[in-house]
Parts: sequence; structure tokens; C-alpha cells
Amino acid sequence: MLSADFSRVAEEVETVNSSGASWVHLDVMDGSFVPNISFGHKFIKDLRPCSPLVFDTHLMVINPEKHVEIFAQSGCDYITVHAEATVHLHRTLQLIRSCGCKAGVSIVPSTPVSMLEQVLDIVDLVLVMSVNPGYGGQQLIPSTMRKVSELEQIRSDEGYDYLISVDGGINLRTVRDVASCGADVVVCGNAFFTAEDRPQFVSDMIKAGTVGQTR
Repeated sequence: MLSADFSRVAEEVETVNSSGASWVHLDVMDGSFVPNISFGHKFIKDLRPCSPLVFDTHLMVINPEKHVEIFAQSGCDYITVHAEATVHLHRTLQLIRSCGCKAGVSIVPSTPVSMLEQVLDIVDLVLVMSVNPGYGGQQLIPSTMRKVSELEQIRSDEGYDYLISVDGGINLRTVRDVASCGADVVVCGNAFFTAEDRPQFVSDMIKAGTVGQTR
């Protein structure tokens, strides 16, 4: 939703509802962890009645554990926090689950997968940032795809069940490669909201990358 027109956000989310997409991705930015400020829990709470889709909330904020409960109460289904943003990552992920939400963890392009080794057994989703977070419309960093492949291999070897999500520079040119590396979920903002025909865009994305299939 970061790329939506906020002056008519209810209409914008309705186009997501009718597009064939299954999730709404909500980027919460604090202007500290990332160089931008977006919106808070009230935005999500007000938007929740406008969509039956999964609300996938990405907290790009310092000390996210301070905000987990209020975002859970706002109607989030998934809450994803950054490994780089909290000292007690394991505790924060447990808190998310105790609030009734699916727990996600994310890493920026400069962070290795090895930083997540001790929490992969308790997460529902791993979000690989394929751009440096903070702004929409960036180009995917190709080297980040190695992390997607690594996470898929760990999942297979260890029998874990987390979803692998990729966020940044996802469009019809990049989705096939992203999916082939093992991604289950792709976050698509700028390419979706600038598409002339959004349902056709989603259909083309699914065909191009088999995105949206259930494992």
C-alpha cells in the first residue's frame, strides 16, 4: 500500500481486493530505521474493514517489540519485524505469536541469512528485502536472490514450514527469477499501482512466476 494514493486509500485497497491478489502488504516506517515515514496502527485499523484479504504488516521500525500489541489489535494477520531492529528477536517473535498473529522476520540486503539461524524454527514468514528499504520504485538487487535460495535449502533440509517472501523491485521482468529461487510470496507496490489494468497485471504475474500457488 506504500505506493497507493493515500487521498483515496479505501478505493485503492478495493482495487487490490478485486485484482486477484490475496494479501495486502502494509509498510510501517518510522523515519529512523528507514529514511521515510509512512503510517501507523490507526491507518491499518481504519483500513481493516475495507478488505477481507490477509493483512501483511512489515514493521520497519526501531524496537518493534514496543508496537507489536497495538498492531495486532489493529487487525494484522502477519507482523514482520527486522532482525536488525531488535536485540531480543526471539522474544519479539514469540510476542507476535502470543498476540494471535503470524510471526515474520526480515533482513535488509546487507544482512546474511546466518543472522536468522536461531529463529527459523519459530517463524511463519521470512521476508528478504531485495532493495534497501525506505522507498518504492527501486530496482531489485540481484545478489539478494542467493539468500532466497539459501532459505529454501534450509527449509527443505530442516523441515521448516516458513513462507519466503521477497520485497523490492518485483515486476513482470523479475518475478520469474524470484519465484525460481524459491519465493512463495512477492510484494509488488509500484508496478501494481502504476498498472493500467491491475487484475490483468496480477494474472500476468501469476503466470510468469507461479506466484500465489500453495506449497
